[in-house]
Amino acid sequence: MLEMVDLKKELSKKEFKKKMPDLERRVSELQRECKEKNIPTILVFEGLEAAGKGTCINRLMRPLDPRGFKVNPIHPPSEIEKMWPFLIRFWKLLPARGRLSIFDRSWYDRVLGQRVKKDVGKSECVTAYDEILAFERQQVDDGAVIVKFWLHIGKKEQARRFKALENVKAASWKVGKEEWKQHKQYEKYIKAAEEMIERTNTAGAPWVVIEANDKEYAILKIFEVLMTTWENALRTAAMATKKAVEPEAPALSTHNITVLSKLDLTQKLAKDIYSEEIGNLKDKIRLLEYEIYRRRIPVVICYEGCDAAGKGGNIKRLTENLDPRGYEVIPIAAPTKEELAHHYLWRFANCLPKAGHITIFDRTWYGRVMVERIEGFCSKEAWQRAYREINEFEAHLANFGAVIVKFWLHIDQDEQLRRFKERQKISWKQWKLTDEDWRNRKKWPQYEVAINDMLSKCSTTYAPWTIIEANDKYFARVKALRTVVKAIEKRL
Repeated sequence: MLEMVDLKKELSKKEFKKKMPDLERRVSELQRECKEKNIPTILVFEGLEAAGKGTCINRLMRPLDPRGFKVNPIHPPSEIEKMWPFLIRFWKLLPARGRLSIFDRSWYDRVLGQRVKKDVGKSECVTAYDEILAFERQQVDDGAVIVKFWLHIGKKEQARRFKALENVKAASWKVGKEEWKQHKQYEKYIKAAEEMIERTNTAGAPWVVIEANDKEYAILKIFEVLMTTWENALRTAAMATKKAVEPEAPALSTHNITVLSKLDLTQKLAKDIYSEEIGNLKDKIRLLEYEIYRRRIPVVICYEGCDAAGKGGNIKRLTENLDPRGYEVIPIAAPTKEELAHHYLWRFANCLPKAGHITIFDRTWYGRVMVERIEGFCSKEAWQRAYREINEFEAHLANFGAVIVKFWLHIDQDEQLRRFKERQKISWKQWKLTDEDWRNRKKWPQYEVAINDMLSKCSTTYAPWTIIEANDKYFARVKALRTVVKAIEKRL
């Protein structure tokens, strides 16, 4: 494919100087308009060494408002960064709505540089392609604009540029053994790049090949592509605004027989049996914590459940005996202004455990398909799309080797009412009960259907749901800890 690129294309300096001022003004205007419309933009620059990525990025930034963009120079992952799934560091760098993120190299190193150097095997490469496609689609579906530039130069041109850099004292550091080694493997890199482009060129996140032998031609083409892309994005946003309607309340049946309605919530555990079992399980979990640290296995434990189902008490028993240096509990509340400015999964990507550690989420990304669905905080299209996005997000963690345990703690309405009233009576428990809890209780039938949809659509082989019958707190705590022990032991 790339052998068909015409690298003889060029633009005279005179023509370049004539065309650029209008392009620069237009791109500057479009940046402001995208900010006003809350359109996030992701620009990826890839290419071989000396292809001109830095030069083109520098030139592109000149007419833009520096308060609205960030350039992310990407290097091979550090030993610390390797302790997370490879896409997590890029999740953290995604732009807020209305901002621009420029990646000087990107997540594609996984299937390009690391592949050619054999740091990543064939099967890992295949998995990485699927994960990259899912990652980019999630951003596009959330309203982001993505353009990926491949700056292409010939082998002779690369050698010429290397020699020119070596002859400049201030720039000679840019060319070393690794750069010349890449030059010798030029054909291997191009073959990998061709497959990368073919497999990840999509309508929502297209690749644009830039004929980069001539600097002026390359820069002009990049400006033209960005201008056209932003103009199209703004037109699409305008059309979407005209068609926008308030999110409909989900049409939920209250008569269907569900998984939750079949639960045996009468299961109990005597206090003496509970005390013995919970003690043994805490000891086991403590030993397992050290073992996963030694083997560098991350563990993600997700707690969801009805209000007053006992998530807090359950988490307390789970963590009581753990080494506090090896775990973290993340309580999830309503998203902040900054979090709302990003994809809804962004805030969770920022607090995942590194290899060998445990993160416990008190409520999770499943709020998207429960409270946000029921309360109309997101569109119907958005929460329906979220089932797939969540499965993909969890698959990325599982592919890295993470143990994922997900609990739904369920109580019946009578038990919930009893606990609510108890909280009202006991002064030191009153803070736990809010007006929102009472309001949610009135929507029990709607929540039950949403919960059943969540359980059926997002219980996978790599991240299964475990339903905890939680009317009896002793029974619930023991079952949860047993499940954690079993999941970690299975992984070990």
